[in-house]
Amino acid sequence: MNKPLRRVSVFCLTLIVALMGWVTWIQGVKADAYRSDPHNPRVTIGKYAAPMGNILIDGQPVTGSAKTSGSLRYKRTYTDGSLYAPVTGFSSQVYGSTQLEALYGDLLDGTDSRLQSPADALSRKRPKGGDVATTIDASVQKAGYKALGDKKGAAVALDPATGKILAMVSTPSYDPGKFAGSDDADGKAWQAMSDDPDSPEVNRALRQALPPGSTFKLVVAAAALENGLYSSVDEPTRSPDPYTLPHTRTRLTNESASAPCENADIRTALQYSCNTVFAKMAADLGKDKVRAQAEKFGFNDGKIDTPVRTGKSVYPKDMDEAQTALSGIGQFDDQATPMQMAMVAAAIANGGELKTPQLVDRLTDGSGNTLEKPGAKTYGRAMSADTAAQLRSAMRTVVDKGTGTNAKIDGLTVGGKTGTAQHGVDNSGTPYAWFVSYAQDDRGRQVAVAVMVEDSGAARDEVSGNGLAAPVARAMMKAALR
Repeated sequence: MNKPLRRVSVFCLTLIVALMGWVTWIQGVKADAYRSDPHNPRVTIGKYAAPMGNILIDGQPVTGSAKTSGSLRYKRTYTDGSLYAPVTGFSSQVYGSTQLEALYGDLLDGTDSRLQSPADALSRKRPKGGDVATTIDASVQKAGYKALGDKKGAAVALDPATGKILAMVSTPSYDPGKFAGSDDADGKAWQAMSDDPDSPEVNRALRQALPPGSTFKLVVAAAALENGLYSSVDEPTRSPDPYTLPHTRTRLTNESASAPCENADIRTALQYSCNTVFAKMAADLGKDKVRAQAEKFGFNDGKIDTPVRTGKSVYPKDMDEAQTALSGIGQFDDQATPMQMAMVAAAIANGGELKTPQLVDRLTDGSGNTLEKPGAKTYGRAMSADTAAQLRSAMRTVVDKGTGTNAKIDGLTVGGKTGTAQHGVDNSGTPYAWFVSYAQDDRGRQVAVAVMVEDSGAARDEVSGNGLAAPVARAMMKAALR
């Protein structure tokens, strides 16, 4: 063979080897990545080629699948879609998936390897989709949704002993079934939701972090007891009324000028929600001790998964003494989600031990066999059992004869804390109304609840945690311990 021909042969052979190597790389190493790439239309076609598994509430499906006339043969349907949207999220042929629908998409559509039998592997047949059973109690969810009504807000109910999420309500909500398909009506429904200034697609229970107002005083009280600043909730504090913020001329006062806040003990200060007491307490403790206590409850942790990830609740790090004082009453730059404040109440109710919130009870295959059952997980010890007992006692005083009387329930032991958080330039915005609480029945069953009302349409001077948020908590606690 002459030299030019040999060179051409070697070049052609090199091209063939390179092509074979590239094909092997594509079909072997990269095959799974291409199969799961959301831009691959075959992924979407396969996902909606057959009925999907379901998300369950109290053992009953709140999702379903309906046959279509298009190339995507089935689309998602939802029962009581607006009620459960904060739990399920959505699965849309066009706009993708969120929350449980997204996190467990492979289980629901049958592509999870745990669903595949040897016969399925040989025949390359996709198994029937599995189900996601949630921890939600339908009666508690419905009670919270009904009580919030047309208010903009959110509510969370937890089982303190296990961390199970019994309710997760966000209003206004949306119906995910209205844009589950791919026709023009679905597109208009999606656009209407996207254009809504109230942002119904936001899961306020998990993702909306706002100033917690006076509900944060529970965190400061825990820090004071845990760090030995005061020995009990009945020991008088060193608290002037009014209180001048450190190194400033700004005088902090209380909502009620007649409230007995001067040198009040923690029980009385919670009962009357004395700003002066807790601002001074936070300044005396210092930002580092308050922050350490807040972080034991979950503040500043951006990786709390239910398994849907919660929004990060923030207790600031860089503050002067005046700002630290304001942070002690849930203002300055404090930010908390309703889930975070429910965790605070749950830790107090559970003797100081905080369980990680969990939304999923079990995962099953298409025949109902359990594939996975997440157990209760301990987030950490937020405080001693003695501190928790003292705070529970003080919270009962708030409900029995303080600012939280609207949460009283006959036959149940109820404790709570109200909050009214200012916002806007020079506090010009309508305040946010908060209420955090726990309830216990005579059998020892407990529930912890946090309610946040972002906007109720009420006049500024009519906004209060007791007036707007406590009735919502009351309805949910009553439903949980019915």
